[in-house]
Amino acid sequence: MHDKTILAVAANACGEVFEHPYLLMAGMNGTRIRNPRPEELIPLPEGSRLFTLPGMPVLGYDRHSGRLRQETHMPSSLGGEKIEAVSAFVAPAFTRTLLPAAHFAPDGDSLSLWAYTAVGWCREEGRFYVAVVREDKSHQWDPDRFDDRQVEPRTRARLKAHPDNRLLRQLARCALDYHCFAAKNLFLERWEAPLPTSPSCNAACLGCISLKQSECCPSSQERITFVPTVEEICGVAVPHLRKVNNAIVSFGQGCEGEPILQADRICEAVREIRRQTSRGTVNFNTNGSLPEAVPHLADAGIDSMRISLNSARESCYQNYYRPHCYAFQDVVQSVHNAKKNGLFTMLNYLVFPGLSDLPEEVDALVRLVEEAGVDMVQMRNLSIAPGLYLHSQHLDGEGMGIKTMLDTIKRRVPHVQFGYFNRPKEKFYPPGFETDWQFSAPSRGDDSNRASAAKRIHRNANNPHKTA
Repeated sequence: MHDKTILAVAANACGEVFEHPYLLMAGMNGTRIRNPRPEELIPLPEGSRLFTLPGMPVLGYDRHSGRLRQETHMPSSLGGEKIEAVSAFVAPAFTRTLLPAAHFAPDGDSLSLWAYTAVGWCREEGRFYVAVVREDKSHQWDPDRFDDRQVEPRTRARLKAHPDNRLLRQLARCALDYHCFAAKNLFLERWEAPLPTSPSCNAACLGCISLKQSECCPSSQERITFVPTVEEICGVAVPHLRKVNNAIVSFGQGCEGEPILQADRICEAVREIRRQTSRGTVNFNTNGSLPEAVPHLADAGIDSMRISLNSARESCYQNYYRPHCYAFQDVVQSVHNAKKNGLFTMLNYLVFPGLSDLPEEVDALVRLVEEAGVDMVQMRNLSIAPGLYLHSQHLDGEGMGIKTMLDTIKRRVPHVQFGYFNRPKEKFYPPGFETDWQFSAPSRGDDSNRASAAKRIHRNANNPHKTA
């Protein structure tokens, strides 16, 4: 990376993005704008998207003076057109290391729920670079593996065969309207499939993707409105587990509230699933708010549990999750209970540069992982308007860097695995997991991102389906 020139990029009103002729790429960790480190950048993975940041000037470092500058127009010698900052939304399997360098409003300025990521243009290679590291080897979730031309007819046929299953209808909507990869997997009969069950939640997350909060933008999908019956759950889960190799079915999805609130129904359903088939993996994604339910779920036949948190510190957790009728210590106890009851135990850790990599946060996370015996930390990018999150957490400053954070955790807790996706039980402990974590090589087909300096992008983050 030291011999490469990574330039800042800018978008014009037509939705084209150009390298800026004299600004080098800048990124942001917390509230601090800085140069990206070489180990923080890789070529833009296939399947990623670019968005403009509406009304935000382009920030970058002057190639000659090294000073940070902001520009609202291209140089007059190049036409002088008005320009805006650009962000990347990176494909799954990659964890963001830097935010885009921008002036984010503390109220979120109505930005949609995306994981805003710094992006630049490599002049020598003629392609985009982004601030991410690869966390998971799997290519099962690469966007090019989800062809709607295959999904739609299979979905229609499955609905026709089972017209009375409300859960199946919900998942058809998720697959066709919301383009949920997990729902598409169900109809493509492969890998991990979803089992949403809960219309209610006991948290009011600042960045909830299924229910609009007053401080945030509209949610990206509508939440399920009913609790499926045992028969409806089994009608989806059992055929998938019986037919698919390395099959996973997962409770706790983006189109529902909190599944642990339906623990009794889920326990009943899982017992019936396991009565009909012993194949496959049953996973449970949860906020861990009811630790007393965890042993019952394990007894019913759950194989793995993934517990979500944005921070291992109570104050930061409270500021984001805003829990009702449960406390942070309940979440911690659920992590312990999951491991004690023989479950493959994961944290769904919502990563944000500038908070996740603070030394005190790393210490707290390491302590939780060590004390509970956590098997895996899934490093998931927190999708939220950066300014809103920075303001809610009272952040001012920067952390050690996400790559340094990962290295530190692995050095201190060698047994813990990093990843991005749930795994079938046959792959809970792959060979060499104690030492092998870093997969920062570009995704397959990385040459697809070579392009001219002008490239069509999604016009802005508020209207992701509109292209220029």
